[in-house]
Amino acid sequence: MSIAHVAFAMYPVTDMKRAVAFYGDVLGLQKSGLDGDHWVEFDVAGTTFGVGDFEQVGKAGTAQSLALEVRDLGAYRAELVKRGVEVTEPHALANCTIALVRDPDGNQIWLHERKN
Repeated sequence: MSIAHVAFAMYPVTDMKRAVAFYGDVLGLQKSGLDGDHWVEFDVAGTTFGVGDFEQVGKAGTAQSLALEVRDLGAYRAELVKRGVEVTEPHALANCTIALVRDPDGNQIWLHERKN
C-alpha cells in the first residue's frame, strides 16, 4: 500500500457563483476538471483544489488549511488590496513570509512566499 500524491483539497462554501468568482477572478486560480452546480475544481500547479456547497465538504467558514505559494507576496498582496480584499500585513518567519486572506464565507487562505 502506498500513497502516490494528494488527490485534492476542498473548502466548503455557501454560494458557488460567489466562491468561483473569488477563487478564479480575485485569486487567479484556473478552473479544471469538474465544473458543476455544487462542486468546482481548480488546478493549483498540478494539485486539485475544489469548492463545494454540500454537507460532506464541511461547514463554510471553518476551513483554514489552504496555503498558496506566491512568487512576490508584496505585489500579490497589493493587487488584492487594490481589488478591495482584506489581507493581513505580511509576517516574516525564519523560512518564509506569510499573510492571510479570507474567502467570502470566511474560510482562511494562507499566502506564502518561501525565502531562498
